[in-house]
Amino acid sequence: MDIRARDQQYNPYRIFTREQWAGLRDDTPMTLEPGEFDRLRSLHDRLDLNEVEEIYLPLSRLLSIYVDATQRLFYAQRQFLGIRDRKMPYIIGIAGSVAGGKSTTARVLQALLARWSPRPKVDLVTTDGFLYPNAVLERLGLIQKKGFPASYDLPLLLSFLSDIKSGRRGVRAPVYSHLSWDIVPNQWQEVDQPDILIVEGVNVLQTGPLPRDGQAVPVVSDFFDFSVYIDADEPVLRQWYVKRWLTLRDTAFHDPRSYFHRYAPLSDEEAIATATAIWERTNLANLEENILPTRPRATLILKKGADHVIETVALRRL
Repeated sequence: MDIRARDQQYNPYRIFTREQWAGLRDDTPMTLEPGEFDRLRSLHDRLDLNEVEEIYLPLSRLLSIYVDATQRLFYAQRQFLGIRDRKMPYIIGIAGSVAGGKSTTARVLQALLARWSPRPKVDLVTTDGFLYPNAVLERLGLIQKKGFPASYDLPLLLSFLSDIKSGRRGVRAPVYSHLSWDIVPNQWQEVDQPDILIVEGVNVLQTGPLPRDGQAVPVVSDFFDFSVYIDADEPVLRQWYVKRWLTLRDTAFHDPRSYFHRYAPLSDEEAIATATAIWERTNLANLEENILPTRPRATLILKKGADHVIETVALRRL
């Protein structure tokens, strides 16, 4: 995996093979039980003992170093300024394409980090909750571009992250239902002064247009202390998306409450054609226009092969 442009000699990332990365685990203990793997794994994703030992435990060790260094810098700055601000939450962003396995990575990291000693409070929020409701997307003509940057209530998301970073108590995030494919009215996830917050979403590394007047324009990643991009080649992502869609057709789509209930009777051939069309119209366009261009902004890139196994790890140089 080479992150450089074709005419660029310097690579801002250090690239590790799976074997090299696994060797960085050192003595980081395994704190997950075998029975937890199924609960943490997303549909059709891969998560087993080897994946945790060789990929996620070294990453947990690395994050512990980053968190500790950030805390020491905070206390040094506080002493320098003569202020008494409380320690700010450490925020980790996880980005990547639909069907790439972001949710698995987010849940595994939450489980591992929450078992550090002493036990930190680790919360997980997905940006799905900050999508505009379907009625709003319909009115704006954006329903076919759900998941694109314009489909999110960015001011609400930025306000949420600002409140978290400033140490506010009981900050609320909207709740999203994958069954109804919409925001759940009057339901909230409350996030109350976590030590670590994981924020997962396809476009969390997205930047905005540069202001002509030099005024500060905040973006979501301004609040991140560390970020991870889950990477895979487009044909592989397409295959995973279609496979997942076929499984949902045979399961969740049969629920009358499902937004996609009308697709439940489709034959295999019809379902594959429909899923492929959705991929090309929405998810592929979003990947090429908005998601993949943000990959070089990540602190760490996990590159997966067709079997969902993480093959290489790229860590941004300091």
